[in-house]
Amino acid sequence: MRYDNEMKQSQLFTKTRKDAPKDEVSKNAQLLIRAGFIHKEMAGVYSFLPLGLRVLKKIENIIREEMNKIGGQELSLTALQDKQVWEKTGRWDDAVLDVWFKIKLKNETELGLGTTHEEQLTNLMKDYIRSYRDFPIYAYQFQTKFRNEIRAKSGIMRCREFLMKDLYSFSRDEKEHADFYEKTKQAYINIFNKVGLGDTTYLTFASGGSFSPFSHEFQTLTEAGEDSIFIDEKKGIAINREVLTDDVLEELQIKREDLVERKTVEVGNIFSLGTRFSDALELHYIDEKGEKKPVIMGSYGIGPGRVMGTIAETLSDVNGLVWPTTVAPFGIHLISIEDKSGKVKAEADKMYERLTAKGMEVLYDDRDVRAGEKFADSDLIGIPLRIVMSEKTLEKGEVETKDRMTGKIEMIKNERI
Repeated sequence: MRYDNEMKQSQLFTKTRKDAPKDEVSKNAQLLIRAGFIHKEMAGVYSFLPLGLRVLKKIENIIREEMNKIGGQELSLTALQDKQVWEKTGRWDDAVLDVWFKIKLKNETELGLGTTHEEQLTNLMKDYIRSYRDFPIYAYQFQTKFRNEIRAKSGIMRCREFLMKDLYSFSRDEKEHADFYEKTKQAYINIFNKVGLGDTTYLTFASGGSFSPFSHEFQTLTEAGEDSIFIDEKKGIAINREVLTDDVLEELQIKREDLVERKTVEVGNIFSLGTRFSDALELHYIDEKGEKKPVIMGSYGIGPGRVMGTIAETLSDVNGLVWPTTVAPFGIHLISIEDKSGKVKAEADKMYERLTAKGMEVLYDDRDVRAGEKFADSDLIGIPLRIVMSEKTLEKGEVETKDRMTGKIEMIKNERI
């Protein structure tokens, strides 16, 4: 999804605010609300405003590019779920899956709001998978999920309604599955590098694998996290608490005394599902020998909103948000400091037109407010590069630039911009 590369702040309906809602305890949501990126509807439910949606869509596009590179095919499944399909796997029961939102149609038919989509997609694939010639299939979507979380106090890092990228692989055998699993692992590493979380995100061994003792999580260091992992910092290997046993340490050739415990948030996960869902829903194919075989499956998830919240949580500073260039709502925040003559405004208008004509994404603060308010808002919003035009800079034929991440300020000749 592409957006216009320009926006005048005087036309932006959202406004910054000094304080977040009193019932909001998470730093990521406090900053995003104050900066006008999201609006809190209720606990665990947030609307994305124009600036926030731009960030969310940029994260989504980074994920989409990596999924397409490894053969992913994008689709969009329904949120409404058929009870009968889920009963076949045993996961309609609240005792098995306790985060359901269940609803009834006017004719009393019971439905669920999708919490995940293994069942629905496996059932759908029965219409498309018949032969060994139909493989492999890697289907993914960006879709709203609904989870009836007991706790929803981590801002957009844990929501009751949220966007999820979920990819499901359908392979004819274990080797084909394992090859794709490794490709996905690397694609996820690429994603977290691109969104600015690569240095603090660990590939983490966790439980749940079908063909090996492990599944894998991607855990980002943050004191706001709800998870704990144990890291061998020299080897760059992390282990989830649930699989921290002597046998696992021996298999990974790690010593317990070399591990440090850190708080984290899970930003992605990948699972080998084996034939759990294909057996239950009778998704089979005929192999080269004419024999019926179950399909081998995998599941691979990333929450774009959770990634956005994690960036806000971990890369912000005392003054506000600090967006990496790849996901920032705009690349440049152009600020005009008003003067009585109107010359600064006229020159800033020209600069705005010149930058946007070059294809640069610019948020132009053309508001008639004090310079201090503009600077404070700029720091809060967190756009990577700030360009300031004032009477002082005009006299020298320069502009003042500030790198939001490093804080470095430079004077640069107009013609160099």
